[in-house]
Amino acid sequence: MKLVTYRASVEAAARLGVLVDNLVVDVEALATAQGTTLPDTMLGLIDAGRGGLETLRDCLGRAAGRFPAGTATAVDNVRLLAPIPRPRKNIFGIGLNYVEHVAESAKSLDTSKDLPKQPVVFSKPPTTVIGPGDGIEHNKKMTQQLDWEVELAVIIGTTARRVRKEHALDHVFGYSVMIDISARDNRRAGQWIFSKGQDTYAPFGPCIVTADEIPDPQVLDLSLTLNGVEKQRSNTRHMLFKVDHLIADISSAITLEPGDIIASGTPEGVGAGRDPQEWMWPGDVVVACVEGIGTLRHPVVNATPE
Repeated sequence: MKLVTYRASVEAAARLGVLVDNLVVDVEALATAQGTTLPDTMLGLIDAGRGGLETLRDCLGRAAGRFPAGTATAVDNVRLLAPIPRPRKNIFGIGLNYVEHVAESAKSLDTSKDLPKQPVVFSKPPTTVIGPGDGIEHNKKMTQQLDWEVELAVIIGTTARRVRKEHALDHVFGYSVMIDISARDNRRAGQWIFSKGQDTYAPFGPCIVTADEIPDPQVLDLSLTLNGVEKQRSNTRHMLFKVDHLIADISSAITLEPGDIIASGTPEGVGAGRDPQEWMWPGDVVVACVEGIGTLRHPVVNATPE
């Protein structure tokens, strides 16, 4: 299933939906029409566990594409938001997780040319998250080096504490797309959170695809364009540390909880690694895609205070 968070109008509250062809079906409304109950938020559905997903599948099966009045809206007539508009905790970011990206980063950033022996983990605050189409803020007083990174996002469904790698994917709720925006000139003594943690620096969406539809997260093409020019293209099979390894590694000391998000790293092609280096500026448009999930399109907007 492709799950979304959406608004039916500017004034409407954010609600949980499921994409069925060109429709957004309201999860709570569909359940109510069939005499059962389901949450109206993504985090609520994640907390409901496998039983919640099974109930939703049953509701969709009973509807058989014929949805009661008031339960479905054309996707073109709603506003999609970030699937989890406000995560409960910081996003777990993974740095230097594609071999070629390690090499390009070593040429231009303060990182080693040697492959990491363990996942490089940083974090992005919940306030970095924006939804499809929202503007990525460029504050020229803060940065002259605004960079892009397309990533597969992993959403945790059940608590993972000291899990073994062979059981790690059992804890995944689903997958999404994230753009890890970075102000390269805002790194501080090797620390990345200020560089990567500024407001609007985590475009996220357009949906979460449930894990049953992506049994192997290591076979997905991912790409990014800037103003229509391709900058990144790779496949998740080139990750240095695969998704199961990341979950096992993080959970060895930090408990992963339902709704947690792991941004699993980016391939080569970032602006900092180019010769000459390239950066994003107001008026630019960045588009990121992960196979089987969807596409994010975001303008870069001027947010420099006067």
